Amino acid sequence: MTHTRPEPLIIEPSAGAPAQLFVVLHGESAAPDQVLGLVGAIRQAFPQALIVQPHGRFGAGAARRWIAQAEPDAEAYVGLVADAGTVLAAEIRSLQQARSLSGEQTALAGFSEGAAVVLEAVCAHPGLAGRALLFSTRFATLPQAAPAQTTLHLLHGAADGVAPVDQARQVHGHLAELGGDATLDMASHVGHELHEALVRQAITRLQNYLPLRSWESVMGAPAARVDEYSADDDSGKPSAEDGTLH
Repeated sequence: MTHTRPEPLIIEPSAGAPAQLFVVLHGESAAPDQVLGLVGAIRQAFPQALIVQPHGRFGAGAARRWIAQAEPDAEAYVGLVADAGTVLAAEIRSLQQARSLSGEQTALAGFSEGAAVVLEAVCAHPGLAGRALLFSTRFATLPQAAPAQTTLHLLHGAADGVAPVDQARQVHGHLAELGGDATLDMASHVGHELHEALVRQAITRLQNYLPLRSWESVMGAPAARVDEYSADDDSGKPSAEDGTLH
């Protein structure tokens, strides 16, 4: 049976033309309402943004996914995510053209499977987005090259039993070796969820982190940094004053 893909949910800017484009992807076996907390935080922090929440291309109802096969093996998963990344990139380019927005004005965000597709899209399509927020994902494969025009923010629960945080550490370290611009934030006592502590830190990164491509032109390459904090204690969370420039 073929299920029609619903139209994306779109939130227009509070007034006038959009200054930024955010595209937010839900996880596997889910729907856009899974990421409403993140969308609300983005809308509050960036009132002039156009926020688009597409539905996964496959599945039905509230159990949609981004890849063509449910529960594939590891080898098949790599190719399926690559295919999904190509489709996502084409959809984003179309949005950018229609709304006169550049890649630098674009931020992509994804949770779980959605984040794996976002990473694939920005790595395979240079300049697609200036920022990518990657929440709690099982990455399909290590990138062969770091996206020079995209800052990657990895956000993960330290107690994630679905996508263990060690893989996020591995990807972050690999990106650093490639000379990529990436941050890793881990919230203790947080499992496989879009926890408010991770959402808060994502907004902090967007508002206060100077991309490496801008920083290097002035000061040279700084050292990479990993932040870990308790989700139960706001005082343990990095703040703008902690120097989030990597």
